[in-house]
Amino acid sequence: MDLFRPVITVCLLPSAPSSRTKAEPTVSLPPDLQARIEAILNANPVVLFMKGSKQQPRCGFSAAALEAMNAVGADFADVDVLADPDIREGIKAYGNWPTIPQLYVRGELVGGADIISELSNSGELHRLLGQPTPDRTPPVLSISDRAAAAIRDGLDESEDDVLHLQIDAQYRARFVVMPAKGHEIVATANGITIHFDLASARRADGLEIDWAETVQGAGLVLNNPNRPQGVRAISVRDLQQMLTAGSVTVIDVRPAAARQVATFPGPHRVLEGQLAAVLALPKDQPLAFLCHHGISSRSAAEHFVAQGFTKVMNVEGGIDAWALEIDPSVPRY
Repeated sequence: MDLFRPVITVCLLPSAPSSRTKAEPTVSLPPDLQARIEAILNANPVVLFMKGSKQQPRCGFSAAALEAMNAVGADFADVDVLADPDIREGIKAYGNWPTIPQLYVRGELVGGADIISELSNSGELHRLLGQPTPDRTPPVLSISDRAAAAIRDGLDESEDDVLHLQIDAQYRARFVVMPAKGHEIVATANGITIHFDLASARRADGLEIDWAETVQGAGLVLNNPNRPQGVRAISVRDLQQMLTAGSVTVIDVRPAAARQVATFPGPHRVLEGQLAAVLALPKDQPLAFLCHHGISSRSAAEHFVAQGFTKVMNVEGGIDAWALEIDPSVPRY
């Protein structure tokens, strides 16, 4: 449930270009660096140069570009420019494009975050990458009378601005008022028209919008049936049953020294030094996070929920509870 106060905010954002952009390459790069970039482009039909990785973007613009690429569903290579300063500066000169991220398709520069998002929402990026035409069915919404009245009161009467609802990969929702770009998916309920980008429309199907007055204040309440559940607490006995059934992956978040003192005896993976590999697991894979007493593991589990994982558990009591209740041969410390 999300409570919004104030009801509507106005977002004054520059419009992104609506067509694919190709920059003219420069010849100012050192030959070895140009060769490295061309090797990356030749080896991968679709490349996103970004800050961070697919599993962990490290800036808002890279996250937005990644969101748009994931909405298309095509396979692509990612290059973390933060891990290679030469590539970070070299790719800017190579395509004469000053910012990161940058998307290349078959060796041609497509553009940065705004253009990638624009092309994804319009469906042009799907065609460019050989993907099926996206489903543009409007989401089914439910808006109560009180919520509809509050939204009408909060909207300006400008003919150029319309109400958008953006729902990101972590199902965080944001209302903004800005001009329509022409490719939005539009849904109407109780006399209220809302514009969605492609990914937000998919996440909004079945959304209920109501008005609530609580001790924190009054505002719109969004109940989204598609939102993944948060971290679920499980006991060590629950974990034992899941391990017997082979229905869970245990993630030990303790540092190496603690793991050496008391090794978890069942099949498991460690988080230390393997964060990227664990983040690359399927988002619907059941994960049970384990630490000493169940405190640091909960923080790790919440991070994975924020990254879009849908079946995340925390082992209450941690390895200490396992030693007490399941396997006394495991040392306590």
